[in-house]
Amino acid sequence: MSGFSDYGNYDGLGLGELVSKGDVTADELLDEAIARTEKVNPQINAITTKMYDLAREQIKRGLPDGPFKGVPYPIKDLALHISGTVLSNGSRAYADYVSDHDSELVSRYKNAGLVLFGKTNTPEFGLVTTTEPQLFGPCRNPWNPEHATGGSSGGAGAAVAARICPMANASDGGGSIRIPASSSGVFGFKPTRARTPMAPDKFDSWNGFSISHAVTISVRDNAALLDATDGPAPGDMYQAPRKERPFLDEVGRDPGKLRIAFSAVSASGSPVDRECIRAAEMAAELCAELGHDVEEARPTYDSAMLMRSMLSFMAADIAWSFTLREEQLGRALREDEVETITRHYIEIGRAQSLFDYTRVKYEFQKGVRDIAPFFDKYDVFIQPVLGTPPPKIGYIDMMSEDLATFGERVGTHSPFTALYNMTGQPSMSVPLHWSKEGLPVGSMFTAKYGNDALLFRLAAQLEKARPWAGKAPPICA
Repeated sequence: MSGFSDYGNYDGLGLGELVSKGDVTADELLDEAIARTEKVNPQINAITTKMYDLAREQIKRGLPDGPFKGVPYPIKDLALHISGTVLSNGSRAYADYVSDHDSELVSRYKNAGLVLFGKTNTPEFGLVTTTEPQLFGPCRNPWNPEHATGGSSGGAGAAVAARICPMANASDGGGSIRIPASSSGVFGFKPTRARTPMAPDKFDSWNGFSISHAVTISVRDNAALLDATDGPAPGDMYQAPRKERPFLDEVGRDPGKLRIAFSAVSASGSPVDRECIRAAEMAAELCAELGHDVEEARPTYDSAMLMRSMLSFMAADIAWSFTLREEQLGRALREDEVETITRHYIEIGRAQSLFDYTRVKYEFQKGVRDIAPFFDKYDVFIQPVLGTPPPKIGYIDMMSEDLATFGERVGTHSPFTALYNMTGQPSMSVPLHWSKEGLPVGSMFTAKYGNDALLFRLAAQLEKARPWAGKAPPICA
């Protein structure tokens, strides 16, 4: 079965253009994606559900003339429904749950011409900064398989880094697009809250912290994909501010002289690895070289209170998800069906009252408002994505009974990203630095609420100045 040998030389838009012009067929691209999956997936465990037959049926039915016509695209195995497929959410409790409909975002992907050929590895319900579920086993980093690829979109990051596909669906509730993008050396963009829909099953997740989008090799793919999926669905309770023009048109547009702050200090006081500090410093230096005004500064806010609030919201959402599953099964979940840390979240969620939830929400809203003035002064804030380079497999263990150590390790690994899920701001991980050990270490750029366009303009400028598409890991298709 032959594919398209030049597949790796194109991004998603490039492949879609070839299909639209008739220079290559969607079947040839799918053949190549399958061949690449079979070649490298046994080493990294990025694709956990293969949907090759469904992908062929999708092509056979005819593809819309969207910007990504015929481009192979995997979906993260969390929250998004694809009719007739198992949606496991990385959990043994959902291992045989079959969706009977497509999520709105999945429909938009199909309308853009994307061919959905598999699902990617994720930790149980996306609850942790590594991807090592008991259901599927660990996803391994293509740069060094002894190390993790981040979470919770770890399979997506690994699949794109290993060049199985030029882009992959991902979602971000506390950093889960940016963390694997940083860990895998690819570009990850978390849009403004509600920029993409969660219909018809939810109008938000984790109190609006979580949002779906993608990790990609190129900036322009990421922008064009957001154009294809941007906008509310009927019944949504709120929506992101409207864009001025297509995000793809922002790529290559002059960002102007920006006011940029940078800091590598963790608000929680946790230590930050020197490689991560260097990533932020190098990003700031590059921005200064590009003509922007850069200075060291950071906002002040009650980090501990915000993280307690986030835990409450997450726990309530997770408890509800597992309660629904028990109602579907008509029985209580067995101990071996739920991971230890997840069960802890469920217990916290079920113990909360509506009064508790309302109190936490008001405290949280006040804390978030304390941050807003900082982004009136600065256009962009640069930080490390993570507090450490990618840890080794097993270091962060969802089956641990030692909750204090688990919390400390997660907090030290990822002290930066979750804030912007709480504020709803657009935030991106840009692959500008690799450690002495050869592991990618991303730099995080965050803009004011609703200003996704500015980040795309800056990202394209950074991509041109320090191209990363040619950097490929040792495990590469």
